Amino acid sequence: MASARAELAAIDIGTTKVTVAVGSMGDDGKPRLIGIGTHPCKGMRKGVLVNMEAAQKSLKAAVLEAEAMSETEIDSAFVSVAGAHIRSFNSRGSIAVKGRDGEVSQEDMERVLEAARAVSLPQDREILHVLPQEYVVDGQPGIDQPLGMTARRLMASVHLVTGAATTVQNVITCINRTGIEVAEIVLGQLASAESVLTDDERQLGCLLIDIGGGTTDVAVFEKKAIWHTSVLPAGGDNFTNDIAVGLRTPIPDAERIKLRYGCAAADLVDGEESLEVPSVGGRAGRVMSRRVLCEILEPRAEEIFTLVADDVKRSGFDQALRAGAILTGGGSLLDGLSSIAEKALDLPVRRGVPEHVEGLMNVSGNPASATVAGLLAYGARCGRNRRGPRMAANVIHDVSRRVRDWLGVRF
Repeated sequence: MASARAELAAIDIGTTKVTVAVGSMGDDGKPRLIGIGTHPCKGMRKGVLVNMEAAQKSLKAAVLEAEAMSETEIDSAFVSVAGAHIRSFNSRGSIAVKGRDGEVSQEDMERVLEAARAVSLPQDREILHVLPQEYVVDGQPGIDQPLGMTARRLMASVHLVTGAATTVQNVITCINRTGIEVAEIVLGQLASAESVLTDDERQLGCLLIDIGGGTTDVAVFEKKAIWHTSVLPAGGDNFTNDIAVGLRTPIPDAERIKLRYGCAAADLVDGEESLEVPSVGGRAGRVMSRRVLCEILEPRAEEIFTLVADDVKRSGFDQALRAGAILTGGGSLLDGLSSIAEKALDLPVRRGVPEHVEGLMNVSGNPASATVAGLLAYGARCGRNRRGPRMAANVIHDVSRRVRDWLGVRF
């Protein structure tokens, strides 16, 4: 039985699994993982909730497991959001400085960010994040922190992340029905970056590629700010489906074969290796060369990274990736992916694992836990577990407090 309220909690509801993590704050201000629960998720498709009851059951099972391990009770959590409904773009806002003696005040910074988010959106969309990139003070660009500077005019460049209001609300409702309040909705890429990226990578410019079950989430960082995000409709489930069709084997067996024998680069596999493939309908299994499996997986890997390369090129930030690319997420566990990614992206590639959360070793070294570990790091950095169910619009009404949190760390 839970004996105390969880100090810090995070929920990541993905296409294939739901993960719940419980953390405590260390003396050094870093979160320490004390409990985690994972359960297959049946109610999500490509990051969108399609079956409330099924998703709720999966979430409840993961919550109970995390509470039992941590001996705490979760009543509030930071929650990740992803999926094809996410849209983002860059925006700018400009104001006249009203501070005393022409000094930029906190009020001025809040006003300029409000000006940057004053864009026209369809009625069914809400702004999830207003992420500062840089400030321009009287025509001087590249200012990280203008607070206290003397200026007549202040401009801000920001990255706006939007989502479908009903989709976000459905996730919040699902979580509320398990007795948990949503402290804050956090973009999946933003959470993953918290746990796998280094400060040098954020500064020099890097590409984060989070391969989930149903989607691949992309984010570009440079000068410690986020400049581009997107969601591509392909992920680890595509590899599993390709195996099931190509080898004529049931989906569960295809997933097992992928995890045990899968490799995305056929030239890395010994042609003499073999594996047993179960057949459909109770027929006798077959023995096949492992290279045949790899020849099925390699074209799909090339397709995914070609989509990523094309997306980054369209964004205009393809020349800003001086620190290379970082692969994370459960889909990145497939052997040979880094080799395929390096060829498609023409960049150095590494696999990113959670590094900024202490505690259970099976999580700290597992890229599949990058998002939920990053949510704990995000919550710890914010300094408190903010309470209350929140629609995206409510998050933006609280933008001034969140911006102060961001400025205190990012700049």
